[in-house]
Parts: sequence; C-alpha cells; structure tokens
Amino acid sequence: MLVMEKTTTMARLTAKNAIVPGLALATIVAIAAKLLGTLVPSLGGATIAILLGIVLGNTIFRQAYLGAGTKFAESKLLEVSVVLLGLTVTFQTIGQIGLRGGIFVLMMMTTVILAAYGIGRKLGFGEKMALMMAGGNAVCGSSAIGAIAPAIDADDADKGQIITLVNLLGTVMMLTLPFLGMTLLGKNSLATSALLGGTLQSVGQVVAGASLVNAHTVQFAMLFKIMRIIMLVVVVYLFTRKVQGGRPQSAGATAPHKFKLPLQWYVLGFLILCVMNSAVTLPVFLGTGAHWLSGWCETIALAAIGLRLDFARFIKEGPKFMLYALAVGGVQTIAALSYIYLLGI
Repeated sequence: MLVMEKTTTMARLTAKNAIVPGLALATIVAIAAKLLGTLVPSLGGATIAILLGIVLGNTIFRQAYLGAGTKFAESKLLEVSVVLLGLTVTFQTIGQIGLRGGIFVLMMMTTVILAAYGIGRKLGFGEKMALMMAGGNAVCGSSAIGAIAPAIDADDADKGQIITLVNLLGTVMMLTLPFLGMTLLGKNSLATSALLGGTLQSVGQVVAGASLVNAHTVQFAMLFKIMRIIMLVVVVYLFTRKVQGGRPQSAGATAPHKFKLPLQWYVLGFLILCVMNSAVTLPVFLGTGAHWLSGWCETIALAAIGLRLDFARFIKEGPKFMLYALAVGGVQTIAALSYIYLLGI
C-alpha cells in the first residue's frame, strides 16, 4: 500500500514538473509581448503574444516536452481569466448606455452569432468551430472562446485556430473601424462607441481602437463591451445545450440520474463575482488586481496557443479561414452601422 502511494505521489510530481518548461516558455513570450506592446500600442500585448508564439512555436521551440506546459497555460489560464472578468464588470454600469444601447447590443450579438455560425457551416467548418467563431466575435474574443471550447468539448487544435483567426480579424477591425466611424458618424461619440464596443472582439482591442478617437469614446465603448461580456454566461449555456442536444443516444440505454452543474465552473465563477461586484462595493484594489491578473493570464494563454499552433495546417486551410474572417467581419460592420442608424443612437 505504501509503495502504491509513493508511486502515485511520484507520478503527480512528474506530471507537475512536466508542465514547468512549456509554462515558463509561454510566460517569457507573454512578458516579451507585453514589452513590445508598449512600443506598438495599436497592436497590444495580447495580439503580439499569439503572433510571437506562432513564429517561435513553428521555428525554434518545436520540442515535444514543451507540450504539457503550453497545453496547461492554454486551457487553465484562459479559464482563470474568464472568472476574474467577473470582478471588472457590474450590472449597474450597463444602465449608462440606455435602453437603445442595450437593444443594440442584443441585436448585434444575435446577428453575429447566427451569421458566423451559418457562414461557417456553409464553408464546411464543423459545428463546434462555427460555434467558437460565433461566440468569439459576438462576446469577447479569446476569453469567450476559452469559456465555450471546454463547455462544448471542442478540439484543442480547432480552438487554437479559431482564437488566432478571431484575434487577426480583431486587429484588422481595430485599426480600420475607428476611422470608418469618424468618417460616417462624424462627432457622434456615442454612435462611434457603439460601433467599436459592439463589434471589436477583445477588451484590449476596444480600448485601443477607441483611443484612436478620444477618451470619451473609450469610456462609452467599454460600456457596450461590458454588456457583451455579461452575456457570456447565456451564450455558453445556449451553446452547450445545442451541442448536447445533438448527441445521439443508444437505443434502450438509460443514463443514471446524476446532478450536473448547468455551466462550467469558470462561467459560474464569472457570474458569482459579477453579482457580488454589482451587489456590494468591493475594494478598488480587487477590481484593479483582477483586471491586471486576468490580462496576464490571457496573454500567457495566447502565447501558449501560438506556440501550439501548427502553422502548416493553418496555412493549408488558409483561403477558407480568411474568407470566413472577412465574411464575419463584413457582417459585423454592416450590421452595426445599420442598427445605429435604425435605433437612432
């Protein structure tokens, strides 16, 4: 018995030690990306992390022993990032964008989810890849994909490809939409904020894109973005139900009655912290610290995703992926402008 316990303990220690090299590499890449992000703020550390990870992972760091650590960083740190987002948002904050702003966000999210899923299926992508693309663009980029992927039991390689695609699309839109907004919407900062906060994929991209306009636009664009983030719980739940509902069951098989949480632990954690943050006034350092730690967890995870991405496979599917991104980005932009004019924002 003692020998078995020692063997189990050694196996656990070996597994933990196996994580260290890949996790350390992902952290180093994330630190480098953050530093480079201060020099190129239009891109930001998160986007640079995944791009730098792709370059290094497909050239210098292709060793198999790095896999355990990069996989840990990719999955677990994204989950932690999702939970921590709950301390950075409140339900009360949403009221500042008004009823029309709330309707705009719901219309945008519904349109993007339906369009991204429909386009993806038409192009031949699997249901889970289409759902990740839909959620990533409709909610909050890689954080949303990190919440959706394990909930629908998506393949890690597929998740990495979709996260890369969403980040690349977000970068292009981040650099173009502010100028499009100023050209078409003039000095209407609320409308420009709706355009950016209702379409751009990640929080960093919203801040960076709105910063190209003015500080007032940053503030209101974040309000639109926050409402999308809060809807993450609903999106994950609906996507999970859709995938589970499509699974065939064996004839005559009776599944044992077993209690199961309706959502993954990290989505429930996000919701609990969001409710707490909305119900009581928490110390400022908690929100600030959560935002800082969430940003680092996401950046390290993105670096790991880049390191794990098989670029050859991605290039092989390149034209179809690029067509997918352009189609979804086009729908987002046209829908946002149409709804802004329709609702009189």
